[in-house]
Amino acid sequence: MIELSNDVLVFSFPEVHRDAVLRIDFQRTLRIPDDDRKYPLPPGLGRFPLRHVDDHAARVPAEWLRRGGVMLPMYQSEALWLHFASSHGYPFAVKVAAGKVNAVTGDAWREELSRVPQDYVAVPEQPWLDGYCVSEGVIRQFVAMPLGSGYTVEEQVSGRAEHGGIQLLVQPLKREAYERMRRSVPLTSRYFGTLIAEESMLAYDADMGLGAGGQMSQEIYTDERDFADWDLTHRGRCFVHLTNSLLWRSITGAEPPATPVTAEEYTRAGLPWFEYYAEDTKALRGSEKLAQVKSIAQLGQERGDRPLPENTPVDPARIIELRAGLGKHQVREGAF
Repeated sequence: MIELSNDVLVFSFPEVHRDAVLRIDFQRTLRIPDDDRKYPLPPGLGRFPLRHVDDHAARVPAEWLRRGGVMLPMYQSEALWLHFASSHGYPFAVKVAAGKVNAVTGDAWREELSRVPQDYVAVPEQPWLDGYCVSEGVIRQFVAMPLGSGYTVEEQVSGRAEHGGIQLLVQPLKREAYERMRRSVPLTSRYFGTLIAEESMLAYDADMGLGAGGQMSQEIYTDERDFADWDLTHRGRCFVHLTNSLLWRSITGAEPPATPVTAEEYTRAGLPWFEYYAEDTKALRGSEKLAQVKSIAQLGQERGDRPLPENTPVDPARIIELRAGLGKHQVREGAF
């Protein structure tokens, strides 16, 4: 069952276990500079608003209605990250694709989970995902660009501007595997999945996709569980459509969020960036396919274009360490 509650997607599997509940929200954030440097984790600046596509059937494209799901507004060249919160530390395998290009492997979308190569993130060990896994410990940030502009990863990998948006597929751990885990793992050492507080120019095409932005230090953790412990018979799938903020107003009648602050403004104000550590975990090596993808700035330079305003390098001076398993007091939250 998939529900929308307070701008959070809630995937629940009561037929598997009452604790099998996963919450996913989409965080506004700083767009890190797209240069040759590697940056720490930027903050969460609040959730993007989410709306059911079906609630606005008269105003959205017919293809959106066919796919169903939810929608959120983004400005061109705005960034986001996905936050995963698992009730009681219940494990989930979550596949994330942008434009039906898997964000972990760079492969085309497929329903089935794969262990070799691992094409999903394992929650709650993975509390968030900020972008495409290009190498071990490095991602390129998810940055919104108009579908059809040539800047999205979908267009680079598939050669087509067809899908846009974000696709999610969630599968829980089997009940018996979870019960076995509960007996063997002390409550104090479990992940809580609450490492965040609960709380330009516009494109004129309806569909937005995600390009590859700047480089960020973030590990995508290897799933160390027995692959047979995943419940492959129960799954939840949702399409998240991205629309530019001008059309959001036209479709919903609501004002879009204010334009985000820049990385330069945020850093100059002395506000925090973050580093995340999870002990006894291994990181995936990264995708060779995604490593070959050109960033938005690289493509813009080739074209003699300037797709990323405010791309000035910054030097984060205030960096807060977050560690897995330390409980609910940890947040990845900024303010301006």
